[in-house]
Amino acid sequence: MQNIYSKPRINVRRIAVAGIFSAFTIILSLIPSLGYIPIPPFTITTMHIPVIVAAVLEGPMIGGFVGLMFGLSSMYAAATIFAGMPTAPFFLNPLVAVLPRILIGLAAYYFYTLLKRIIRNKTVPIVGAALAGTLTNTVGVLGMIYLLYAKEYVEAIGESAAGRSLLTIIFSGAFINALVEIAAASLIGVPVVLALQRFKRQNR
Repeated sequence: MQNIYSKPRINVRRIAVAGIFSAFTIILSLIPSLGYIPIPPFTITTMHIPVIVAAVLEGPMIGGFVGLMFGLSSMYAAATIFAGMPTAPFFLNPLVAVLPRILIGLAAYYFYTLLKRIIRNKTVPIVGAALAGTLTNTVGVLGMIYLLYAKEYVEAIGESAAGRSLLTIIFSGAFINALVEIAAASLIGVPVVLALQRFKRQNR
């Protein structure tokens, strides 16, 4: 017997949330000055943040859909805006550009749900979602590049493999950069999620 109090998996609000956050991540992907914020010596990616927020607010299906939009817009940007860059061709492959971005929403939601069950604090699970989502993006994209294009990628970025493994070169500095991106995702994601959750409660 169906529970009359259970929420449908897809409703008007969820469709609206998917559309709004998909628009945000597409805009960030197509406007480099917004999607990539230079904070020397780092370049902070913000395009995954709407995916994380959407997943926390509306679940893995919506988070995965927004991640799909992120990946597709990333492929489009690689074919147009960044076409002249040496690493752009690698992001024309959906296994590099799309699959890891879909997984951002899944990882963020399930890690958020896990932490929410064991920690009463409202902020910590959101930070956990930012952590899981950001690392999924970093490890997923670079991991697929390593599996599919390791040698070609190292040559494209102008690095020498002499004395170092391809894995070390590809991931060199990535985790330090990821820590900054986790901090950025947390600083932006926490207040946004808390505000939207409060708005949802007030309008039930």
